[in-house]
Amino acid sequence: MNAAPHVVSASRALVLAAQGRDAQVATSMLREGGIEALSCASVRDLTQRLSDDVGFVVVAEEALRSADLKGLAQWIETQPEWSDLPFIVLTHHGGGVERNPSAARIAEILGHVNFLERPFHPTTFLSIARSAIRNRMRQFETRAHLDALMRAQARLSDLNESLEQHVATQIAQRERAEEQLRQAQKMEMLGQLTGGVAHDFNNLLMVVLVNLELLSRLFPDHPTARQLIEAAAQSTKRGAALTQRLLAFSRRQELVVESHDLAPLVHGMRDLLQRSLGSPYRLEILAPEGLPPALVDANQIELAVLNLAVNARDAMPDGGEIRIEIARCRDAPVELALPGGMGYLCLSVTDDGAGMDAETLRRATEPFFSTKPKGKGTGLGLSMIDGLARQLRGALRLHSAPGRGTRAELWLPQAATDAPTVRTRTLRAASEPPPMTPLDVLLVDDEAPVAQGTKGLLESLGHRVTTADSGAAALALLDQGAAPDLVITDYAMPQMTGTQLAQALRQRRPQLPVILATGYAEFPSGVGSDLPRLIKPYERRTLAEQLRRVVAPGAPSLKA
Repeated sequence: MNAAPHVVSASRALVLAAQGRDAQVATSMLREGGIEALSCASVRDLTQRLSDDVGFVVVAEEALRSADLKGLAQWIETQPEWSDLPFIVLTHHGGGVERNPSAARIAEILGHVNFLERPFHPTTFLSIARSAIRNRMRQFETRAHLDALMRAQARLSDLNESLEQHVATQIAQRERAEEQLRQAQKMEMLGQLTGGVAHDFNNLLMVVLVNLELLSRLFPDHPTARQLIEAAAQSTKRGAALTQRLLAFSRRQELVVESHDLAPLVHGMRDLLQRSLGSPYRLEILAPEGLPPALVDANQIELAVLNLAVNARDAMPDGGEIRIEIARCRDAPVELALPGGMGYLCLSVTDDGAGMDAETLRRATEPFFSTKPKGKGTGLGLSMIDGLARQLRGALRLHSAPGRGTRAELWLPQAATDAPTVRTRTLRAASEPPPMTPLDVLLVDDEAPVAQGTKGLLESLGHRVTTADSGAAALALLDQGAAPDLVITDYAMPQMTGTQLAQALRQRRPQLPVILATGYAEFPSGVGSDLPRLIKPYERRTLAEQLRRVVAPGAPSLKA
């Protein structure tokens, strides 16, 4: 609550009389009436003593006749708007113009004037003086109210400004939230669309890749045929990689997140990176030993590092240095909005190339946005890495400026200290899978071309294959006495999905291994979420390795 405004006392008078004992008499009368009074020697002295807290002035008319009144008039003229200082003029001729021609001039200069004709009775004089005091008090009260009003207006102005800022902040936050919601909705719709397209597209690629592998086995010694088959297979793999990038952008790809030591993973890529970059580029890797492991999908991190390195190469057409660095950070930068207190590893790729301007940098992670010439890029590289980082509960941050190069930072969560760390595998050249004991495989897929191609791969590995085009057909075969060693089933099938089939198989044959094959799927929690998977399109070696893992001694059976 604000304090009441302070009101200055108006009971102080200035007295100016030029003759005899008039000043002394007037001063004595005022003091006897309880009014503080001060005698002035001249108009100049009076003017110098004037201030806003003077109650009124008593002045003899004759003291004004020959005096220079410019200073006094200027003070009166420049009074604050609330002030109208009262003057009591002592005269021998009254205040009328008929008897006192100078009265008009005096009134014009002094403004607020009461003429008191001499001789006067003390009672009359004090009555006029007290009337002047009351008048001045009202002026002081007006000043106090005006001051309070001005303070209130200032506070109101501050409050209005604060309110406007608050409203502007709220509007900005709401607009950001609405934009984030729109982006989330777009991402959800794109993810759903991408998932459906990926499933169908990967099924098509599966048919092509499987048949190319089977053809290559039919013409092992025909150079031209092998060359054509290899070119087609590479194009098929590029199509599969493009689908994976779309899934990564929409954050719907299948990830195998484990605790990995990033230093040996990146060092193990040196030869691959150097071959991809070429001789004009010098590669420097700063990945010290002893860093804590990160929670990542090793395959996807390798692809991300390779993609960032190729981007760095393209930014320096005349060659240069590319630096890959791994550093440990207790917390991520605030602008990344990542959870605190869990620790992060920052994997960065830096170049000294052309750099990006602010607008290009802003759009860098947009899907299909690219500054590369036509045919040199899909515009999905950075968006894929951004989506991968988000799936791993990390973030991608880019620093760049024209002429100052680019630094891409991949912030990845640190693994728990007690989490088992997976040894980074060394990439091997494709070779014939080692033989294994023939198996009876029940293959379930509603796409006949996919089933036919997969059957061919399995038979080329020495296994015996029975096919079913639906989950119901597969269960009917088991009910009729079929006893497969394992089941390979597509996930997205009408009427009964692969996980629903796995649920039914668990009830009939709890120990029967089941492998889910899919080009894309969002699996519900429960049965099937921990089943081994084959991501379409897969190659013959990948199929053989998965079969070997599933039937190895001690391999887990189907779980609830």
